[in-house]
Amino acid sequence: MDGTNALGEFLRARRALVRPEDAGIRGGGLRRVPGLRREEVAMLAGISADYYLRLEQGRDRNPSLQVLEALAEVLNLDADATAHLIGLTQARPSRTRRAPRSAGRARAAGKAEPVPPGILQLMEGWTTNPAYVENKFTDVLAANALATAVSPNYSAGVNLLRAVLLDDAERDLLRDWEELAEALIASLRANVGPDVDDPRLTELVGELSVRSEHFRRLWGRHDVHPKRPRVNRLHHPQVGDLELHASKLAIVGTDGLVLKVFHAEPGSRSAELLAILGSLAASGKGRNPTSPDRHQAIDEQ
Repeated sequence: MDGTNALGEFLRARRALVRPEDAGIRGGGLRRVPGLRREEVAMLAGISADYYLRLEQGRDRNPSLQVLEALAEVLNLDADATAHLIGLTQARPSRTRRAPRSAGRARAAGKAEPVPPGILQLMEGWTTNPAYVENKFTDVLAANALATAVSPNYSAGVNLLRAVLLDDAERDLLRDWEELAEALIASLRANVGPDVDDPRLTELVGELSVRSEHFRRLWGRHDVHPKRPRVNRLHHPQVGDLELHASKLAIVGTDGLVLKVFHAEPGSRSAELLAILGSLAASGKGRNPTSPDRHQAIDEQ
């Protein structure tokens, strides 16, 4: 992934998604590429075609807020995508200054940022709520026993986006796989913001671009949507269909770590099944939380 012209890449990808008729342009002759032409975007945004070309080519990276808002309107960007567009033009502090000191040391040493002990104790005390901690790249850093009983991929050392796209068992588990995969990819871009040259992101995007056509297509759209509370619809191989509400809680004092917590509606069938799964996990009869052979199989696909 080329992170040297993030603004231009975003503008090109988003204008390709706008149909001329949706922008009020009729006719226009034969089009060799989808979406709007550069000169059409410039005209609709009230700027010169030469100036817009400089923006896409990365020769001008400091457009005014007024220009950015005009482009966002032309490209039909929602609030999240507009904020992302504006963020791509802002000067970024060095990674060592922006990240907390502990995170900087961990990254320099090639290790994951440690999860605060209090968060680990909190998760371990939950027997009815699956929970795990992930970083902004969807790397799982810690999980409680019930989470790993829900899915072996809720285990420290697993990248969830990678698992969703490459692990057939995870795809079978997720009844709304297509929707979740799209949301994960869009939230990854939202999480990293303008920090598109982060080595971990480059590594992850490079691997998934080679191994997953689905990822290549969706990543190329430059969709931006932060994760929001949602209901995960699962088909668990031991207890059957589950519907679990998922919420995320930012862990303050860390470099973007998030505590993800699941819960079922009280008194629902899903709550009963989750309790059964918890009993199986406590007795050692739940799904293997480590499953090294399975993760190795994913690596070798």
